[in-house]
Amino acid sequence: MSRVYNFSAGPSTLPETVLLQAQQELLEWRDSGMSVMEMSHRGKHFAIIAEELESDLRSLLAIPTNYKVLFLQGGASAQFSFIPQNLLNGKTKACYIKTGAWSEKAVSDAKNYCEVVLTASSEAEHYTHVPEVADWVIDSEAAYLHYTSNETIHGVEFSGVPDSKGLALVSDMSSNILSRPVDVSQYGLIYAGTQKNMGPSGVTIVIVRDDLIGHAPKTTPPVFNYAEQAKNQSMLNTPATYNWYLVGLVLKWLQGQGGVAAIEQRNIAKAAKLYQAIDQSVLYHNPVAIPYRSRMNVPFILADESLDKAFLAAAEANGLYELKGHRSVGGMRASIYNAMPDAGVDALMAFMAEFERTH
Repeated sequence: MSRVYNFSAGPSTLPETVLLQAQQELLEWRDSGMSVMEMSHRGKHFAIIAEELESDLRSLLAIPTNYKVLFLQGGASAQFSFIPQNLLNGKTKACYIKTGAWSEKAVSDAKNYCEVVLTASSEAEHYTHVPEVADWVIDSEAAYLHYTSNETIHGVEFSGVPDSKGLALVSDMSSNILSRPVDVSQYGLIYAGTQKNMGPSGVTIVIVRDDLIGHAPKTTPPVFNYAEQAKNQSMLNTPATYNWYLVGLVLKWLQGQGGVAAIEQRNIAKAAKLYQAIDQSVLYHNPVAIPYRSRMNVPFILADESLDKAFLAAAEANGLYELKGHRSVGGMRASIYNAMPDAGVDALMAFMAEFERTH
């Protein structure tokens, strides 16, 4: 068997050591006599997995004790609706920054529950940058300020933490969580799907400050209510147990890599050399303004669009998969999350150089 380099935006590549450990433990986990997939989520064996999962995430992100950590279902997309239901707390407005396709979807869903104040938007510039802070509009009567820290589709990433002017700061970190250090105490709520940097699809992480929960309307279904999920250790219904286990393996792998600070340095180096190769090329172009280029998702377009199919076919022939850009924007996209090794980026760069030479 020969594994390819998988540049998918999600579900994405996983550390090979994690896959091998999961394979080794598939039939029996730690002398339990059963697979994790067979365990009761109420049983003593799964309790250990759940406790280690939360403990490791708290350690990696230095999550303060006054924050709840929830492991939910429905993806980040479900949170687009759960957040206003849980955080409005009687208020009628929420502020949103729109910098790409995912924050656009968050805005659309929030409008079903409140008046959305558009703090800033780069839609008119085709989502190629983060709007200047001087132009932001923040309504002091809003319940929170929401932004997407890294736009997976458009490849735009915030380099710092937005000033919310006293509002609870909410961030969708689905595609860059654990790729760089985060001061959780600056946020009211952080959420992320796990299928990019943390494991397989099927689990959504919500990190929420204690004082923000417990205010959902009575019409909010219990499984959508953060306070109810917190009371039940995210097990109000049967959770995605095997996926929790796999996320836990990835967290332990990350600890073994030196933690978030160490992985950030690798991510900086990987992204820098790939962007340099693109910028020095005649055939390839990245449309995102340099200060806002994502370290995780690198979109690029070919000067001659008619070469796209040939590029993708040749890439796969060379073991480089899932480079096609999102259908809404076209072009190419290389997602180089934590688990993408340097060798994968090097192989992509070598292929791109050879394709340019011959075309």
